[in-house]
Amino acid sequence: MATVSVELVDGVARAAVLRAGDHLRPRLLGIDGPRVRIALVGVCATLLAGDDLRVEVAVGSGAHLELVEPSGMVAYDARGGHQRWAADVHVESGGSLVWATAPFVVSGGADVERRTGIVLDDGAVALLSETLVLGRSGEEGGGLRSKLRCALAGRDLLVEDLDLRSPELRKAPGILGDCRVLATAALLGARPGERVSPPETPLAGPGSIARSLAPHAHSAEEALRGTWERWRRFLASNT
Repeated sequence: MATVSVELVDGVARAAVLRAGDHLRPRLLGIDGPRVRIALVGVCATLLAGDDLRVEVAVGSGAHLELVEPSGMVAYDARGGHQRWAADVHVESGGSLVWATAPFVVSGGADVERRTGIVLDDGAVALLSETLVLGRSGEEGGGLRSKLRCALAGRDLLVEDLDLRSPELRKAPGILGDCRVLATAALLGARPGERVSPPETPLAGPGSIARSLAPHAHSAEEALRGTWERWRRFLASNT
């Protein structure tokens, strides 16, 4: 399991723990006062059959962490096996996390369970994005089940369970249709004063989510670029 833990000491962020896992190695990119940037660098081909990749992220009170992924991730043909990807995040009061994950490609024959768990203390904020790509060029794409659960101050803020394991069902209208890429941006723990609809949808609590469907990853990400940049500026001005 790869572990990243940052804290604030005398007004300056410090990387308290940067522990490499079997698949990812955290690398410090820079510190600017309470803000710190860390890269998650792949150390081997992933995800193969039987791989169980786990990331643990902790952001201390008053610290602001940005995670960077230099390259995307590919879940390869599992040949009847399974693959898992999981992230557990905890942001303490007054802290924030910005994590724009690189495209996550599910190759033909893959069978992936992807899980993201986020715990925000009162006054904490997380800005996340992910791009799920079903299949490489010319592929239908394997099976994917993606779960996201975010709790704010002990209460659920967002709970999702996206089951895309059946190629036939995910092509149905109202799911993916003819598209194979789903891009998501989520602002959790704060509600921006300005909203653009579509693709942005406010949550019942403090937060908002935006989604885009497209045949190609660059098209889906471009559709959310304005939302992402605006939310990022909002987060920077409020931390």
